[in-house]
Amino acid sequence: MEKDSRIANKFKQRNWNEIRSNDSWSIFKIMGEFVEGYERMGQIGPCVSIFGSARTKPDNQHYQTAEEIAYKLTQKGYGVITGGGPGIMEAANKGAKDGDGTSVGLNIVLPFEQHGNAYVDHDKSINFDYFFVRKVMFVKYSQGFVVMPGGFGTLDEFFEALTLIQTDKIGRFPIILVGKSFWNGLVDWIKAVLLEQERNISAQDLFLFSVVDTAQEAVDEIDKFYSQYLLKPNF
Repeated sequence: MEKDSRIANKFKQRNWNEIRSNDSWSIFKIMGEFVEGYERMGQIGPCVSIFGSARTKPDNQHYQTAEEIAYKLTQKGYGVITGGGPGIMEAANKGAKDGDGTSVGLNIVLPFEQHGNAYVDHDKSINFDYFFVRKVMFVKYSQGFVVMPGGFGTLDEFFEALTLIQTDKIGRFPIILVGKSFWNGLVDWIKAVLLEQERNISAQDLFLFSVVDTAQEAVDEIDKFYSQYLLKPNF
């Protein structure tokens, strides 16, 4: 109780006018990140974003699959966008580099895990302080999402894209979950609870993403989608 009282007193003593002023000035920093992101990302051409855990090691099958997917995408004319860090991100940038394709890294400073990888093109490495600005860049400049096994951040990107497409805030693009043994539990829960039990989504929403096991299947899903739709910016 004494500790709670000290915290409350601290809040009472704060200068809220100063806080509001700092919040207002932060808008300019946010605008700066958007301007730099738009200017630099607007020149990269068609790309696919690849997401997954920063903790995945090179001897892991998921790392190798991400590397293969990225390589195969470059052979189809796509560049690759990642979060620019280690693990699955490194694997995807490495595959893009090996395929002589565009290799983009949207890096963000975190207290752990995140550090830049060596396979991002030097002129296509962009640093962000704000997660929400970074996420806009992923969605705006990607023609597809490939989602490898990962943690909270990976799930965040997956569900953000689903929500934007479901609500018609952006045009539809392919979203591919790679690794059935990893994703099937989540997909089964979505079907059993969100759809059938609670009726929180419609049956059509299940077609907004696909689940595959191999690198070739992931690339084929993107090819299949763009055999029916034109490549275009998302908003």
